[in-house]
Amino acid sequence: MSVIRRLSPGTVNRIAAGEVIERPAAAVKELVENALDAGARRVIVTAEGGGLNRLVVDDDGRGMDAETLALAVERHATSKLPVDAAGEDDLLHITTMGFRGEALPSIGSISRLTITSQAEGEGDAWTIAVEGGETSQVRPAPPLGRPGTRIEARDLFYATPARLKFMKTERAEDNAIADMMKRIALSRPDVAFQLMLDGRSRLNLAAEAGEEALARKARMAAILGRDFGDNALEIDQEREGVRVSGFASLPTFNRGSVMHQYLFVNGRPVRDKLLNGAVRGAYQDFLARDRHPVVALFVDLEGGQVDVNVHPAKAEVRFRDAGLVRGLIVGALRHALAGAGHRASTTVSGFALGAARPQGSQPMPPNYRPMQSWGALPRSQFAEAASSLLGGHSARVEPDWQPGPEAEFAAPEPDRPLGVARAQLHETYVVAQTGDGIVIVDQHAAHERLVYEKMKAAMADRGVPKQSLLVPEIVELDEADLKRVLERAGELAELGLAVEPFGPGALAVREVPALLGKLDVQGLIRDLADELAEYDAALSLKEKLEEVVGTMACHGSVRSGRRLTGEEMNALLREMEATPHSGQCNHGRPTYVELKLKDIERLFGRR
Repeated sequence: MSVIRRLSPGTVNRIAAGEVIERPAAAVKELVENALDAGARRVIVTAEGGGLNRLVVDDDGRGMDAETLALAVERHATSKLPVDAAGEDDLLHITTMGFRGEALPSIGSISRLTITSQAEGEGDAWTIAVEGGETSQVRPAPPLGRPGTRIEARDLFYATPARLKFMKTERAEDNAIADMMKRIALSRPDVAFQLMLDGRSRLNLAAEAGEEALARKARMAAILGRDFGDNALEIDQEREGVRVSGFASLPTFNRGSVMHQYLFVNGRPVRDKLLNGAVRGAYQDFLARDRHPVVALFVDLEGGQVDVNVHPAKAEVRFRDAGLVRGLIVGALRHALAGAGHRASTTVSGFALGAARPQGSQPMPPNYRPMQSWGALPRSQFAEAASSLLGGHSARVEPDWQPGPEAEFAAPEPDRPLGVARAQLHETYVVAQTGDGIVIVDQHAAHERLVYEKMKAAMADRGVPKQSLLVPEIVELDEADLKRVLERAGELAELGLAVEPFGPGALAVREVPALLGKLDVQGLIRDLADELAEYDAALSLKEKLEEVVGTMACHGSVRSGRRLTGEEMNALLREMEATPHSGQCNHGRPTYVELKLKDIERLFGRR
């Protein structure tokens, strides 16, 4: 007969530490969040050997006196958890990053931990050490010269060799630490952050002052690059006490993974499937399945509406009304995308200019004067100028484009952002002149988007065409999946899929979207059940419909190789200006490139 025994306190602490501190980046997260809770305005993190050899977090917060320092390394001792009116610990209204009192004792149980702190208003500093769970006495330390705390952890996981064997390479751990620091830094633009990895500066961010949105955008540009700042849409929507704010990229500014999606709930960085699913749902009409937008979204709501106590590392949350939060995120993102109109990513024009820049070009001599622009010459003098450039040889100059009827007369108007058509190149690209540059339009991609939007509008007005099945398809599911699908029967019916209960553990599919033709109904229903469980959204059915509509739009649009008249080209430009999302095709690629005149002039040495 097996004997039940109590585990030793050291073993209990190390097991608990494994839940909270799974890698060096998790230790960084806990220590930096403690610094922020202490009111720090500057946090410096130093890591050596991927954070395993040495990890130091130095802050200028309020600091701790000797008594507080002794309590800080005891498990489940905290100053942060509020107390309700009945005198009970309140886990529903948490306003701090930490609240469990686990971080310091967890790190101390698996490393050689030293904490030195100087309390605000005191001239003395104190230090305490914890090695493998064994705590020393608090003793005086040389003053820091300011309020704050310095925490140093050496030989992380030395007391848990099994966990140490599962650590990744130093480079991978460094990258994880850097990513964690970026996420925290994005949540607090008012705080300065510095990260040193093996003596090299990886991150050095000054505190951003001023209005919230501007400070956030400046911090995002500093972390995600200036390109993100130039291609970001501001998000700010509120409904029923829930606010979603932040920035999201244009569809044409996308990445190959979700690693560049930063989500925060009440200032806490989280990785939440519901939130990621909401972002995917908002962009699914604009991006291919393997492309992802860059976003930094902040969800703020009353503490009682969200539970942050569902994960040991506080990386996940649970909302009381998940549908409200998801719907607000999707609506806010789509509203911003619709407001962007035909706008496309600025990085597209930058790439085009970079590709066009002459390789190995020499600087212009001081006495260089550019020749008169050929575009200003009368047509009769054009061939003569070309012949002169060719050394006196006769040349037949025939530009490879067809001017529209009004090309020589119409001037760009301010209310026409895409300008006036001037030419069609290679029977594929429309060239238009704007007030301060030129626009080059991919006629097929642009028209495909316009047709797609028209078809979507028609489906919204008249509904998705349905096809009744001669024999209903019976799909067996477990009770949880069955409940999820049947609860969304109304939403699925709007998408052309009619389902109803069919005894215990099964449902009957009586109608399917006619657009999808021959369909694996069993596979579709199971995919929907999985997505409803993971994302709380029926994404696959929408994506299948949009893929078919996109294919129909592609075949019904102007093809490359078709010569357009000037009237047709200008009509295309005007319709693009009036159609939301016309700046990108259905897969997130740009439909046009805009080049500013000042940038073109730089290519030719005029600036």
